[in-house]
Amino acid sequence: MNNEKSILKGIFILSGVVFLAVVALSMAPKADHVPDFVQWLPRLNAFLNGCCSILLIASYYQIRKKNIQTHKKLNLITFLLSSIFLLSYVTFHAFGIETKFPVENPMRPYYLLILVSHIILAAVVLPLVLLSFYYGLTNKIKTHRRLTRWSFPIWLYVTVTGVVVYLMISPYYEF
Repeated sequence: MNNEKSILKGIFILSGVVFLAVVALSMAPKADHVPDFVQWLPRLNAFLNGCCSILLIASYYQIRKKNIQTHKKLNLITFLLSSIFLLSYVTFHAFGIETKFPVENPMRPYYLLILVSHIILAAVVLPLVLLSFYYGLTNKIKTHRRLTRWSFPIWLYVTVTGVVVYLMISPYYEF
């Protein structure tokens, strides 16, 4: 039980550190020089989010069919791709690049609504996903199921809206 408390504490500490790092990056000054590869990171991020969306749906389908091993493999792949996304996202924002959706665009309120909900739920989903993984991998299935009723739809929403946000803002990137 003491080991479980340490793991749960680690999950919340890691989630807090990631959250604070992302907040700090949002305040970072623009870099003097931005390497050429950085312009490709938003596209990579959208691709990774799209792949994660498809994998999450496939994982859900597999668990409904009672294919537990395939469900686990798909979720591990999704988690790996989400981790790569997070590294890419942090790298991109470490250069202080900021793109604003034009004020005069009539789609701006919709963009902001999607963006704000995406950001808030992205902050919430990391500890939920980590806890879901912990309970699933330790065969605490009852707790895993209760938690994934929340973590799955939130994670799916975050990955789908990540692609939508990219598609809406990408015409305004200035690299």
